[in-house]
Amino acid sequence: MKNKIYNYDFLIIGAGLIGSLAAIALHKKNFNVLVIDKNNHLVSDQRTLAVNANSREFLKSLNLWKNLEKKSEAIEKIIILDDTNNDKVIFKDKDESMGSVIFNAELQKISRNYLHKNKILVNNIDFTKIDISSLNSINIKDKIFSFKKIIFALGRNFKNDYYLKKNQLKVTHKAYVGFFKHEIEHSQTAYETFTSAGPLAVLPCPHKNKKFSTFIYSTPNKISKKNLSSKIFKYFSNTHGKIQMKNEISEFPIIAHLSKPIKDNIFLIGDNSRAIHPVAGQGWNLGIKDIQALLHHLDKYPILDKKFDEIYFAKRQIENFSYLVFTNTLNYIYDSDSILSKKIRSGGFAVLNNFSFLRKLFINQAMGKKNLI
Repeated sequence: MKNKIYNYDFLIIGAGLIGSLAAIALHKKNFNVLVIDKNNHLVSDQRTLAVNANSREFLKSLNLWKNLEKKSEAIEKIIILDDTNNDKVIFKDKDESMGSVIFNAELQKISRNYLHKNKILVNNIDFTKIDISSLNSINIKDKIFSFKKIIFALGRNFKNDYYLKKNQLKVTHKAYVGFFKHEIEHSQTAYETFTSAGPLAVLPCPHKNKKFSTFIYSTPNKISKKNLSSKIFKYFSNTHGKIQMKNEISEFPIIAHLSKPIKDNIFLIGDNSRAIHPVAGQGWNLGIKDIQALLHHLDKYPILDKKFDEIYFAKRQIENFSYLVFTNTLNYIYDSDSILSKKIRSGGFAVLNNFSFLRKLFINQAMGKKNLI
């Protein structure tokens, strides 16, 4: 008797935040989706997400935001600072908040519950041991599956030259992420301070007394906890008052690159698609745009149409490349303390402060409504 073949539209490899949300969005559009993940349990992640306005609307469309909103903290204002020139520019939208901050674990829990409830997640699968050279037949736990498309939604450190090609830049930074308590309420204000050693962002955390914030510091240099604490005290004691650092600080590498799959009918979304230097959490928000672009193309083209793959990748690469250029240019400008670099930085702040239409463009970009390029 011939073995039964289980037919699906999509296989999603990786049940992280972006992979799970892609699965939920596709499932809600009545596509047959299967998600596989190497972990047999939910990985604890105590970091935060900066959810811009566009991503917030996407979570609303999936009916997920109502459970997250009460556990979120709004970002009403973003202040951009240049520590060498003492320049400042303020971004604020009069109609709505710039975004929200949530704990990763809250979104993880809601997303994973949806996958389990709808029986579209299979845990404890090592995808590297699965032969996906042909979409016609894939063996997973002694069952034969067929998929029209495969989506890789794995972390930024995924390396497998058989499945993807990286256009890698020789720019490597380390990102340090942690939390601190403070004396003065954060007033729902986020900060991005550009220093010669790398950008330092501080975001308000969901906490009842508004005296809890998170930071992310990107630098090419190794830094001790003591020196990192001194840097945060230096830049934020005036705005946040007495600061008490929390012990848990995460460190992870950032190797700037764009990736593309080598084989047809394979898609990359989220950190698997690109790695950019962190600017107010835009990496995660770009992952949401990957999902939105995929859904948009499914409304326009049949799933197996050759144009589907070509147009999707072309459009996503344009935005990914623009962010990669933008973040690397910022790093290059701030890596130098030369007089010319200082004048370029000061001139940029002056332009944003004196031309409201450019400031509005940056506000829309930060909220995910428009692209700079």
